[in-house]
Amino acid sequence: MAGLVIVSAFMLIALTAPWIAPQDPLAQDLAHRLTGPGEAHPFGLDSLGRDVFSRVLYGARISVVTGFIVVAAAAACGIVAGTAAGWLGGWWDEGLMRFTDMFLAFPSLILAMAISAILRPSLTNALIAIAITSWPTYARLTRAQVLTLRTRDYVDAARAQGATDLTIISRHLIPNALAPLFVQATLNVGSIILISAGLSFIGFGAQPPTPEWGLMVSEGRRFLMEQWWIPTFPALAILALVLGFNLLGDGVRDLLDPRLRKI
Repeated sequence: MAGLVIVSAFMLIALTAPWIAPQDPLAQDLAHRLTGPGEAHPFGLDSLGRDVFSRVLYGARISVVTGFIVVAAAAACGIVAGTAAGWLGGWWDEGLMRFTDMFLAFPSLILAMAISAILRPSLTNALIAIAITSWPTYARLTRAQVLTLRTRDYVDAARAQGATDLTIISRHLIPNALAPLFVQATLNVGSIILISAGLSFIGFGAQPPTPEWGLMVSEGRRFLMEQWWIPTFPALAILALVLGFNLLGDGVRDLLDPRLRKI
């Protein structure tokens, strides 16, 4: 419930940011740059006189959308590859799994950095890079589920009734394999938000003046000792949102697995 409340709050902020933000996130007030938190600016101003509170609110839109878009793309690719490997077997299974092993052999952040650098640093290219590094997990999980479900009696009954492979996969295998995939996706959103913020922090993701949390932390790190509010508030936003998705993922896992439910 705590995770659901946190995630819902950030989703609400993301949807209403244009109406609840007190300032334009890109508007500059150089005369009052580096002003500390106060009544007019709850989170203070950054080095260019931009309202940190407004930028954090708009940053929620980027982080939430980033997490959902990348998870949807990675899960779609992984489900297709994993289903093909588990259902067709043989050299299809061997070839697809060795292909996924190639991606799993590299750390996700390092591989995403390399892909983003090749595509030229931008938020869109960072999302593509993260999706490319995230799909093998879903492929492996889907393959394991399909290998288990394909031997069930209801699959044999559907085949005996003349159902095609596509019908069996779409009506029987994938719907019954969605529970662990949904749990994985919920937990994976937090990791993707962290990777996206990390890429922006080191310059491979969102570019200035985009109000993205990782970029805001990067821009404010040199002011940490004196103007602590510039990197602190976007960092706390990352912490809260990732924690919310992790708590939500744990709760969904307990809910969908009867063995983990608390009496």
